[in-house]
Amino acid sequence: MIRVAIADDQQLIRAGFRSLLENEPDIDIVGEAATGAEAVALVKAQAPDVVLMDIRMPDGDGLWATEQIAADPRLASTHIVIVTTFELDEYVGQAIRAGASGFLVKDTEPVELIRAVRVVAGGEALLSPSVTRRLLERVAGQLRDTPDASQLRVLTEREHEVLGLVGQGLTNDEIGSTLFMSPLTAKTHVSRIMSKLAARDRVQLVVVAYETGLVRAGRHD
Repeated sequence: MIRVAIADDQQLIRAGFRSLLENEPDIDIVGEAATGAEAVALVKAQAPDVVLMDIRMPDGDGLWATEQIAADPRLASTHIVIVTTFELDEYVGQAIRAGASGFLVKDTEPVELIRAVRVVAGGEALLSPSVTRRLLERVAGQLRDTPDASQLRVLTEREHEVLGLVGQGLTNDEIGSTLFMSPLTAKTHVSRIMSKLAARDRVQLVVVAYETGLVRAGRHD
């Protein structure tokens, strides 16, 4: 059973998400929060698998709440999904730095919301690569003004290649096809890269790829 918490200051949105998700046999809504402080308290009490987190909330916004949750080692298995709109792009870079595992747009199709919860609960990349890539490209300028590739020295040449493809939003299947390896081998490389770079999840690897200049916005070699 996937345990989900919903944090949004708009009751209508919380009710809509709850109504949609609680009809799924493998999803259980463990609680709702209307403020950042309530979200942190709820997650600490329930340790859900997935948190759907709004950004603009009173008493500690979603970014603050995400930081608090991501910093707690007891909540390492809790994945935070920022629920945003393209009009809030200025916050996305801050959100992924804070520890968010991915993104949803508020007008996403119901089937995509359900799929996203299941995907992120399984520890995989959230939503389609194109969505993650598009969001990150639009905020790439705020990630780092001057690329610093020094942290990539711990990676092998092959791992550099894999990280570059992760940064472009490719799945393990697509990485395997591009580099003539099996998806399982690609997944192994990704896991090793995450370990070496102390990345929380795949989204954090995308951030590193942009920060280090390995991938540039609007350019995918």
